[in-house]
Amino acid sequence: MKRSAGILLFRRTDQLEVLLGHMGGPFWARKDAGAWSVPKGEYTEDETPEDAARREFTEELGLPVPAGELIPLGEAKGSGKVITVWALEGDLDPETVTPGTFEMEWPPKSGQKKEFPEVDRVQWFSVEEASAKIVSAQRPFLERLTARWPRPTPGGR
Repeated sequence: MKRSAGILLFRRTDQLEVLLGHMGGPFWARKDAGAWSVPKGEYTEDETPEDAARREFTEELGLPVPAGELIPLGEAKGSGKVITVWALEGDLDPETVTPGTFEMEWPPKSGQKKEFPEVDRVQWFSVEEASAKIVSAQRPFLERLTARWPRPTPGGR
């Protein structure tokens, strides 16, 4: 089974927010719900999951991983692979993202190769909004993050 690893960047404003990338390429262009993802990617046995997560964050967003402690959110299965994700508290301006690219034949069976961005946009979402946007197989990571940092209750916590 293929393996994938990523980093879920989060920040605490008046609410818990997460950074997601909208998947690039023609298949995802007109989709919104279920078309957003944690910056992540596949790796092989010669790379640790944490190293892969850091590499993929940089490749997909064109920015270094912010400083801070990676918090393991565990694994989930989806799309024929096992996904391992870490949370990282940090901030970045989505306008500074310079996504990596991939090449594929487009249109299909045309023999023509075209280049597309790994992610075509990046955005901060509340966890509730993110839950409706993220690929369903990655939703458990939002739930695990929220379990660590529940909403403040009225009157403080």
